[in-house]
Amino acid sequence: MNTKYKGNVMTNTVNCVVLKTEAEALDKIPHPGELGQRIVANVSKEGWKRWLQHATIIINENGLNTSDEKHVVLLEEQMIGFFFKEGNYLSSGLRIPPQQ
Repeated sequence: MNTKYKGNVMTNTVNCVVLKTEAEALDKIPHPGELGQRIVANVSKEGWKRWLQHATIIINENGLNTSDEKHVVLLEEQMIGFFFKEGNYLSSGLRIPPQQ
């Protein structure tokens, strides 16, 4: 994470894996555990916003229930794939919309 100034205001930036450029960092860890730490170190506010939009589509198109632990695990797999292109991103059997 890097620190920059916009006028007199200090902002933190990250090299965002979604935007492929340096952008404003998240203010707090958005997800628990090691995955949350990895996200806060590598994903910008805009990158996280794009994930939330993508996740909403995945949840709605697949009828996922975020209180069902199996669905949460599937959604986390999609999150890891979305950000880091790892894991079972496309092989989980979900109807995944194309990234925009």
